[in-house]
Amino acid sequence: MKMSMGRMGRRLLGVAVAGITLLTSGAAFAELGQPREWEWKLQQSGSSVMDRIESFHNALLVVITLITLFVLGLLITVMVKFNARANPTPSRTTHNTLIEVAWTLIPVLILVGIAIPSFKLLFLELNIPKADITVKATGKQWYWSYSYPDNGKFEFDSLLACDETRTKCGQPRLLAVDNQMVVPVNKVIRVETTGADVIHSFSVPAFGIKIDAIPGRLNETWFKAVKTGMYYGQCSQLCGRDHAFMPIAIKVVTDQEFTAWVADAKKKFASTNTNTYASVADATR
Repeated sequence: MKMSMGRMGRRLLGVAVAGITLLTSGAAFAELGQPREWEWKLQQSGSSVMDRIESFHNALLVVITLITLFVLGLLITVMVKFNARANPTPSRTTHNTLIEVAWTLIPVLILVGIAIPSFKLLFLELNIPKADITVKATGKQWYWSYSYPDNGKFEFDSLLACDETRTKCGQPRLLAVDNQMVVPVNKVIRVETTGADVIHSFSVPAFGIKIDAIPGRLNETWFKAVKTGMYYGQCSQLCGRDHAFMPIAIKVVTDQEFTAWVADAKKKFASTNTNTYASVADATR
């Protein structure tokens, strides 16, 4: 059964439009701070540090693309111009001073050009400014515990709310938790990380942070959220069999909402026994 060229063209056009619609409508499937359907780039930024990371990533992508195209052009030129049929008598040239200087100097200049913004970005990430809020995140098998040293003596555990067996809980699967870390917007948040048992990794892509939580050692990183909302991350270290089941959820709120949450958290978590949460976590595995 033959199909006319016009009919085939219309079908191909429909398929193309449907594909573009799926790609562009992925943003509607998820909010800020979590993975999206059909996502092919970095998560939408939620901090100034992530803005710089994304800019650096895009600049490197341009450099890598240009280098790849240049090398591809050289390979095609060699295959076409210097094959045995087109060039039956090859040249015996063994040295070319200009080419040798160029292929040594140009890569060095490219690497120096990449290194300068790279070092600036590393300094921005590692040089922690004066913190407005300090949060201590302790990685445990397999959940996170949070405490707020600057805001009172309370600590709480954050357990997985939606796993592979509870897909219809109204929250993102494998990302939602029962108790989120709550921080105010437009404030410098210092996150101190450590591990209670094995090495974990505290990672929130939208903020551009990823740092190991190591037993017996206190590491620190920071972020400054510029938009209110819920931001999700995960333990990205192979710390054990439930490594993928200890998500991170950070709720960014206004100053007034944060003050109210702290007052409530002092009452709710002041006498909480974290071992109770640990036994609950083990029982759900």
